[in-house]
Amino acid sequence: MDESGKSQDPEESVRPQPPEPPEHRDEPRTPAPGRRKGSGGGILMGRPFGVPVYVAPSWFLVAALITWVFGGQLERVLPELGAARYLVSLFFAVAFYASVLVHELAHTVAALRFKLPVRRIQLQFFGGVSEIEKETETPGREFVLAFVGPLLSLVLAGAFYAGMQLVEPGTVPGVLLAGLMISNLIVAVFNLLPGLPLDGGRMLRAVVWKITGRPMSGTVAAAWVGRALAVTVLIGLPLLTHTGVLGTTRPEIGGADSLTDALLAAILAAIIWTGAGNSLRMARLRERLPDLTARTLTRRAVPVETGTPLSEALRRANDAGARALVVVDPQGAPTALVREAAIVGVPDHRRPWVAVGTLAQDLKDGMRVSAELAGEDLLEYLRATPATEYLVVEETGEIYGVLSTADVERAFVSAMARKAA
Repeated sequence: MDESGKSQDPEESVRPQPPEPPEHRDEPRTPAPGRRKGSGGGILMGRPFGVPVYVAPSWFLVAALITWVFGGQLERVLPELGAARYLVSLFFAVAFYASVLVHELAHTVAALRFKLPVRRIQLQFFGGVSEIEKETETPGREFVLAFVGPLLSLVLAGAFYAGMQLVEPGTVPGVLLAGLMISNLIVAVFNLLPGLPLDGGRMLRAVVWKITGRPMSGTVAAAWVGRALAVTVLIGLPLLTHTGVLGTTRPEIGGADSLTDALLAAILAAIIWTGAGNSLRMARLRERLPDLTARTLTRRAVPVETGTPLSEALRRANDAGARALVVVDPQGAPTALVREAAIVGVPDHRRPWVAVGTLAQDLKDGMRVSAELAGEDLLEYLRATPATEYLVVEETGEIYGVLSTADVERAFVSAMARKAA
């Protein structure tokens, strides 16, 4: 009987129910184990250095836009090309994104050199992204990892400039080399702007981290500079274009060209603002991550033999205040975990006649987790061996309990719902 005078269901303790998180429980910053992020997101183009490179569908839209815009420029510079100018423009679009790929490969090679796993490289609407799964351990490495991308873009710009000296100006090779030189220079300069999520923002983060000794301080500073940069781009880019700083002066604000400038500025500003906010939120999650341990999320379990009736096993669990069942052999060694979903599927009147062994999942490689595993090590371990439940054991090998993927997912959703400052 509970304090209200109502009888307590002996099987309630292992029925699905939201866990009551400890006051200081922390949650993962990455998608919960058992739900692998899609391997694609586009067309697989290759695996340089063992890292898959994908082209997102949005790239084709950008390639078409570049082909159209650059084709219009070629019509004024090389009118004799006729319709062939669009083939030249398409070649330029592909070559430009090949340069972007080199930029991202620089980040990837540096990350691999620092033993940081890289999930993939994706070429998308506005450039590319290298998905590095872990953070660097020192501000020096963070600075190097961020700087190598713009550095390679500057090197490419210099190489294309040198190539321009070897060809006749006003020819197709000359125009292509000039376009690639300018575009790589723009990529390098833009990425060096000191605000997250740009490379310059990561460099600023590294500098503040080095000065303060706190990576979070660097992230906050670089994120807010990134937000200020987003506002500057939104307002400043159309004004710069209108005043002629970035090209031909437009005497009046209005018309299709001004609308295009404003739309481009809005898209760039939104990308920077969103990226800065996401960087700040992930950093706050990462700051809490070290306190996340298998022990804090584990459900207490009771050992039962395979032939034990389910009703009896649930009674023992209720008496012990446990919420999970572990099947053991006659010597007490764990052999399987009774699946929570399977228990729910057995009606109450059938439970005295169902043995727990028929509802259990055999323990396989990777389904044993140390109770002391914590932080990113814990998340990486679970993600490498996805399952619905894991056996958590002490360093001595003694059974501590069962870790449910559902509990980890709830913790992750709770953490992601928290508003970043």
